[in-house]
Amino acid sequence: MRLAVRLCLPALWCVFGGVFSEFSSQLSLTGKWSLRNSNRSVSLPVQVPGCVHSALQQQGYIQDPYYRFNDVSYRWISLENWTYTTTFSVPASLRLKRKVLLVFDGVDTVSTVSLNGIAVGTTDNMFLRYDFSVRDLLKDGENVLEVRFLSPVLYASEQRKAHPYRVPPECPPEVQHGECHVNFIRKAQSSFSWDWGPSFPSVGLWRPVRLEAFDALRLVQVSCVPLYNYRSAEWTVQVELLVDAVQPTESQITVSIPELGSEQTYQAKFLSGKTKTVLVLHIYTKKEVKLWWPNGHGEQPFYNLTIQGFQDLFSSKVYFRTVDLYQGQIVGTPGLGFFFRVNGKPIFLKGSNWIPAHSFQDQVTPAVLRNLLQSAVDANMNALRVWGGGVYEQDLFYHICDEMGIMVWQDFMFACAMYPTEADFIQTVREEVLQQLWRLKSHPSIIIWSGNNENEAALATDWFDIPAPQRPTYLKDYVTLYVNNIREIVQEEDQSRPFLVSSPTNGVESEQEGWVAADPYDPLYGDVHFYSYLADCWDWRTFPRTRFTSEYGFQSWPSFSTLQPISRSEDWSYDSNFSSHRQHHQDGNQQMLLQAALHFHLPNSSEPLRRFTDTLYITQVMQAQCVKTQTEFYRRSRSEAIEGKGYTMGALYWQLNDIWQAPSWSSIEFGGKWKMLHYFAQSFFAAVLPVGFEDDGTMFVYAVSDLSQELKLRTVVTVHSWSDPDPVCRLESDLVPVPAGSAVPVFRRPVAALLAGCGRCTRLTCLLTFRLEDAGGSQQGPTNHHFLCSPKDARGLQRPNITAKVQEDERGFTVSLRSAAVAPFVWLDVGSVPGRFSSNGFLMVSRNVTVGFNAWRPTSVAELSASLTVTSLTDVYRV
Repeated sequence: MRLAVRLCLPALWCVFGGVFSEFSSQLSLTGKWSLRNSNRSVSLPVQVPGCVHSALQQQGYIQDPYYRFNDVSYRWISLENWTYTTTFSVPASLRLKRKVLLVFDGVDTVSTVSLNGIAVGTTDNMFLRYDFSVRDLLKDGENVLEVRFLSPVLYASEQRKAHPYRVPPECPPEVQHGECHVNFIRKAQSSFSWDWGPSFPSVGLWRPVRLEAFDALRLVQVSCVPLYNYRSAEWTVQVELLVDAVQPTESQITVSIPELGSEQTYQAKFLSGKTKTVLVLHIYTKKEVKLWWPNGHGEQPFYNLTIQGFQDLFSSKVYFRTVDLYQGQIVGTPGLGFFFRVNGKPIFLKGSNWIPAHSFQDQVTPAVLRNLLQSAVDANMNALRVWGGGVYEQDLFYHICDEMGIMVWQDFMFACAMYPTEADFIQTVREEVLQQLWRLKSHPSIIIWSGNNENEAALATDWFDIPAPQRPTYLKDYVTLYVNNIREIVQEEDQSRPFLVSSPTNGVESEQEGWVAADPYDPLYGDVHFYSYLADCWDWRTFPRTRFTSEYGFQSWPSFSTLQPISRSEDWSYDSNFSSHRQHHQDGNQQMLLQAALHFHLPNSSEPLRRFTDTLYITQVMQAQCVKTQTEFYRRSRSEAIEGKGYTMGALYWQLNDIWQAPSWSSIEFGGKWKMLHYFAQSFFAAVLPVGFEDDGTMFVYAVSDLSQELKLRTVVTVHSWSDPDPVCRLESDLVPVPAGSAVPVFRRPVAALLAGCGRCTRLTCLLTFRLEDAGGSQQGPTNHHFLCSPKDARGLQRPNITAKVQEDERGFTVSLRSAAVAPFVWLDVGSVPGRFSSNGFLMVSRNVTVGFNAWRPTSVAELSASLTVTSLTDVYRV
C-alpha cells in the first residue's frame, strides 16, 4: 500500500544492513555441513557459507587451486554434481509459529532443495535470495536439509542445446582455458574464464542460510528512496518497507531523524504476503542539512534515522546528496555532454574498474575489501566501476564506499555476450534486478546503474559475426532484456539516480538510434572504452579525446614475490609454459614487450631468474608510464574541446584489482601489493596536478584543479642532465589564474628555445621535471616529469649505484637512498613482507631520497634490510 507518492528528484540515502525479522524467530543454519559428489567417492565436512573448491582445499583433497596449472587440473570439480547436507533440530517455539521460511541469501547456482526428503524448491540464479515455506515439513527432533547441485558447466550446455538459435559467444577464446555457454546461466560470467582470470565455475552456498519464523510480520528489507523538491528546496525521506505478512495487518509506525527534529507517524496497512509500503518523512529544519560528498570534495556525514512500530527500534545511517548525469548540449560544440553532478557540482570521476577479488567469494574477507578500497582512496580515486561480469558485491563493500566517499558506477551482471530472452530467463532476471535494487539503492555511493558491459558495442560492431538477416533477432533480444525489462524496473523502483543501458554507450543518442548506436565509441557522446596495444602509448595523439572514458589500460606482470608461491623454478622465465598458460589475453606477453621496446632496452641478463624478474619490472614500468600518459591527457582535456572533442569528465582505467596471480591490467596485485601503476596513480589523480606534453615542438604545461576555489599558480620547470643529479637550470612562468574545477595552460615554450638557455643540453642529454607553485612559493600538487627522448636513446644515462639504508624510529620504517646519477623508475621491493612504500617507481633526480614503509605485519630493520632490493631502469640491461 502506497501512503505517499514520489516527489521529483533524488537526494537522500539511508543505509540499513541485512534482512530484518522483527516479530520473528531465527535459527541460523550456517556453520558445518557435509558435502559429497554424485558417486560418493568424495565426502567431507564443509563450511557454509562457502564453496566446493574451498572445502576441498581446506580438507586436503586438492592443493591451492591457483597453484601452477591447477585451473585446468581441477576442471573435474565443476563437471561434478554436488550435494550439501545438514541436520538440525528446531525448537518447538519456532515450529509453532504460523509461518516458517527457509531462507538462502545466496545459492551458487542450479540446485534442488529438499527438507526431510521432500523437495521444497529449486534455484537457478546466483544473485537471488530464495525463501521457501517449510512449516509443515519440520519435525520434532532431527531434520535433514539437502541442497543438490547440478554441474554449472553441464547445465549451461543443456540450456544452450534447448535454445532454438545461437546466442554468441559460444565459448571463450582457447587462450583462456575456459568453459562454454556462460551466458545461459545466471552466475558470475567471469567464473567460466576471462582474459584476466581463471575458469573456476564455483558451486556452493555462498551466503548465509537460516530459518525465519513469525506469526504476523517479517520485515524483509528497508531502504530509503531519495527525494528532493527543487521548487520548494525541501528534502523528504522516502522510507520503503518490504514486509512479509501472514495476514492483512495494521501497525502504527513512526519514522524520525532526531538530529533534524523531523518525525512522522503513520497507520500502515500490510497485505498478505510480500508487499512494499512507502512512508514519506518531510525534513523541516532551520539547520543546513549536511551533504555527502565524493572523496576529495568534502566529508561523508550522516544522520541517524529511526523506525518505531515493530518489535524493536531500528536505527540507521542516513546520507543526503543529489546526483544527476548531464547529457545536454554544450554551447558551440557538436554532440552532447556527459558528466555527473553531485549536489549540483560537476565532478570529474577519477578511478578504476573493480572485478571480483577472488574466484571463491567466501575468501573475500572484510580485511581484503577494506585494504583494496583504502588503496583506491589513498591513490586519490573518487570512483570505481563495479564491472558487469562479476558479482553484485557484498553489503560491506558498499558500506565502505559510503564511508570513504567512493562513487560507484554499478553494472548489472551481463558482459560481452548476447543473452537468451525466454520467459523463464527474463523472469529470473527481473527478480534479480528487483532484489539488487532493494538491497543496494540506499547507498549514496552508487551514482548510476548500467544495464551491461559492452553488449551494445558488441552488437553494433559485430563482434560475433552475426549474418545480416539474423541481426534483427539479436537487436530485439537486446531491447527486450535491457530496455523493456531491466530499464523499466530500475525506473519504476529507483528514480534516485541515472540509468544507462550499456557501457560504452552514446547515452541519449543511442536511445535515439533505437538503443544500439551505429558507433557506440563516438567520442562526442556518452562514455568510451579504448584499448590500443601496438600504437606508441607515449604519444597522446593516439588516444581519443572523449567526453568520458570508463575503460582503458595496459597489461603488466605482478612482482616475483606474488608469483613465487604458486609456481616452481622451471616456471621462472618469460617464455615458460607457466608464463604462457597464465596469460589469458591473446598475444598479451608479446604486446607488453613490443610496447616496452618502443622506449626501453629490454632486459638482457645472462642469468635466467634475473632476466625474468627484470622483465616483470619492465612491464610494470611500461604499464605505469602508458596509463599515466593517457590519464593525464584526459585530465587536461576537461576544459577544452578540439574539433568538438573534449570536455572530458571521467577517467576510470582498467582495472584496480586482480582475481589471481597473473598478468593483467590491474594496478594492485592479488594479495594487495601495489604495482608501479598504483603509485603513479597517487600522483596523476592528485587534486592539483601539472600535466606536461609536447605538441609540434612546443612544451606545454597545464594546471589541473579539482578544487572548489580558484588558484593562482606558476610553473617551475627544471632541466636535468641524465649524467648528473644536480639540476642544469630552472625556468619560472608568471602566476596564472586557475579557476575551480578546470584545466588551463600555464606554461608554453618551444623545446629548442627552452634548451638553448640551458648550456649544452640537447633532447638526448637532458630531461625535464616541473611543478606548480602558488604566490608564496608553496608547491601545489606533485612534481611531474617529461622525457625529451626515449630513455633507450638517452646519452649520459648510467647505472646510479644506489645504496639504501633501512631505519626505524617512533614514526615507523624509512629507507634512505643515495644515488650517483639520475635514476628513472626507482623501484623498492621487500619481497614477501606485506606493506606499502610512501613513494615508489619514482624518478630520482637528487642525490638523496628518503621514503617511508608501512608494514602490514610485525617486521624488523634486519628483515627489511635482508629483503630489500632496489632496481632502476639501467639496472636491467647493459648500457
